[in-house]
Amino acid sequence: MKRMLSGIKPTGQLTLGNYIGALRNFVNYQDDYEMIVFIANLHCITEYQDPADLKKNLTDAVALYLACGLDPKRSVIFLQTDVHSHAELGYIMACNTYLGELNRMTQFKDKAQKGEKNMTAGLYTYPCLMAADILLYDANYVPVGEDQKQHVELTRDLAQRFNNKYGETFVVPEPLIAKVGARIMSLSDPSKKMSKSEETNKGCIYLLDDLKDVRKKIMSAVTDSIGIIQLDKENQPGLYNLIEIASALTNKAMEDIVKEFEGQGYGKLKVYVADIVCEEMEKIQKRYHEIIDSRQIENILKEGAQRASAIADPKLETVKKKIGLEIKY
Repeated sequence: MKRMLSGIKPTGQLTLGNYIGALRNFVNYQDDYEMIVFIANLHCITEYQDPADLKKNLTDAVALYLACGLDPKRSVIFLQTDVHSHAELGYIMACNTYLGELNRMTQFKDKAQKGEKNMTAGLYTYPCLMAADILLYDANYVPVGEDQKQHVELTRDLAQRFNNKYGETFVVPEPLIAKVGARIMSLSDPSKKMSKSEETNKGCIYLLDDLKDVRKKIMSAVTDSIGIIQLDKENQPGLYNLIEIASALTNKAMEDIVKEFEGQGYGKLKVYVADIVCEEMEKIQKRYHEIIDSRQIENILKEGAQRASAIADPKLETVKKKIGLEIKY
């Protein structure tokens, strides 16, 4: 069975975009792949996080992984810092990454061009750690959004570079991008990705939002003045985003949804989308509270870390021996 790996960086509460673009797909993938899913908490601290908020976000992320349908018996679920090989291989990967490659990484490049100050070294080098996250497990596939594809491409380059220097060591992973829902946009500004770091909450739906607020956000979603329900991403990005959300959650083709609402107003489509989203989120939130109340998270993470370490630690030892870092008598 092919192996798939992914992680989510919970610097804030998880969003509907996270669910559609990642979590929901993980649930479907675990029947067809050996799934390894982790909470990328080391990646969270490239910028300052309030410790209490970070701890809650990490706990909620695990609970929501489980509430969305990830099964710890079929998937390996763990906290990144519980497997120490991530950080060690991350440094080794940094020593095999060129400055020019890191300078081209979108997140750092965008912030630097905006003149942001006090950027950390961790923000600059985190793509090296991300490569280590993937390569430790010989993952065949990495499900990502379009905005993260660049990081998988760097991982591929580093894997091939290391293999050429030291002999066949790492599997070269392939990015896996969902055809629908890979990049859900903000409801208030459809030119931007729905993000948990959004300054206002109007365009972002969080998985733990009150359902009345969810419905209000969808009904207030920015559309356009054209007034025709059709698929025109360039001229009607807000409308396209709503149709894409509905398509992802119902598994209906976007074209079929357009036909269903042909000749009707945007209001009816918004009600339809709101009903679908609220129904899905109600189930997730019910399961989330059951998991939090059961206090089972600690045991799941402990078992997941043991299973992950059984794969990652031998890989790290192989790497260290090939580089010449170890002295064994």
